[in-house]
Amino acid sequence: MLHIDMKNIRLISGLILALLTSLSMTGQKMDAYVIYNSKGRKVSYRKLAKVASKTDLILFGEYHNNPICHWLELKLARDIHQSGRNLILGAEMIETDNQAAVDAYLDGTIDGEGLDSLARLWSNHQTDYAPLIEFAKEHDLRFIGTNIPRRYASMVYRGGGFDALDDLSQDELAWIAPLPIPFDPTLSQYQAMSDMVEGHGGTAFAQAQAIKDATMAHTMLSYYIPGDLLLHYNGTYHSDYYQGILWYLRESDPTLNTVTISTVEQSDIYTLEDEHRGKADYILCIDSEMTKTY
Repeated sequence: MLHIDMKNIRLISGLILALLTSLSMTGQKMDAYVIYNSKGRKVSYRKLAKVASKTDLILFGEYHNNPICHWLELKLARDIHQSGRNLILGAEMIETDNQAAVDAYLDGTIDGEGLDSLARLWSNHQTDYAPLIEFAKEHDLRFIGTNIPRRYASMVYRGGGFDALDDLSQDELAWIAPLPIPFDPTLSQYQAMSDMVEGHGGTAFAQAQAIKDATMAHTMLSYYIPGDLLLHYNGTYHSDYYQGILWYLRESDPTLNTVTISTVEQSDIYTLEDEHRGKADYILCIDSEMTKTY
């Protein structure tokens, strides 16, 4: 008669349960992100990188505290560089009057501590943006700070509009897009900003955003060399719906070939929600449970 050892049965049962649980978990989708085109169709990162490497200018709209954004920003820069394109990197996170400090760091005149003391770096610079500058330094690439010095954007908001900049000196105006800048308050992104603070300087709030967008576009075009590719990192709101920076770029040079990338977060990343369609040429849809850098 076959002797059945209950201890062995329990052991075997436990192993079978563990195997079934493992198989079940393996069958679950565990992607951190999915990329879509503007119509909500899934595309591969390889497809995005291939298209992006053949354009003139890329606006990578990020969530500032999302590590997936920062990882893909660096990966895209590396892949474009490896494709043989002459690459220029630019970022909202560095202001135009800090360019000399960035250049000094890139050419080795100052070290990281010097850059930190001379430039107004964001609190998450070390984790999220320093790797991009290090990549530029390693490969002898230009890295340009494109954003208006924040004190001037604050003047526009607190002073009630663009007129607050009228008394700036010529030296100060050098850090800003040439005035007067065109401004279309009916653009949906600016309208949304005005509505957000209605009764509390809504139009001035939108104009403060516009002076940032215009300055970033102007700075990018000042450094752009035909034939090169400029990869720019900015908050997604600055380029969503082909507005913001891109609107000003097209006002200045409608012949530029551009690619826009937007970032969204969803609890279910496997179908792009309708509200996110049309935000950009490519939409980076990230699991909303992804950890943040701050």
